Amino acid sequence: MLKQIGRVAVLILAVGLTACNAAHGPVLDRGEKPPNVKGTISGVVRQAGGGVVEGRKVAAVNVATGERIEATTGPNGSYTVQVPPGKYRLEVELLPGEKVTEQPAETTLTASDLDGRRNFVIASR
Repeated sequence: MLKQIGRVAVLILAVGLTACNAAHGPVLDRGEKPPNVKGTISGVVRQAGGGVVEGRKVAAVNVATGERIEATTGPNGSYTVQVPPGKYRLEVELLPGEKVTEQPAETTLTASDLDGRRNFVIASR
């Protein structure tokens, strides 16, 4: 008899808890939302002879707005820049007597896209 009363009590408790949760409705997240998700453009800047170029600025220029977002190449010549969704033209900083012999084409990114291998080759004039 006590076992049956115990089972009934557990059942009543379970039904009661379920009813309480249902009365409150779904759980809503009203907290802060993450900032806009950005896309990533990356590549390497090399010399025509094959060596890498460290410390060079690379700019992603939004074709529609003209906004420039810059990054600097690291010791291995690589750069990474995070940009809002949009269409971008890439530019690399040149020193006197240099010219770009290979340059990536314009690229369009949406949120969280990764567009790698946007490489440059720089040569002396």
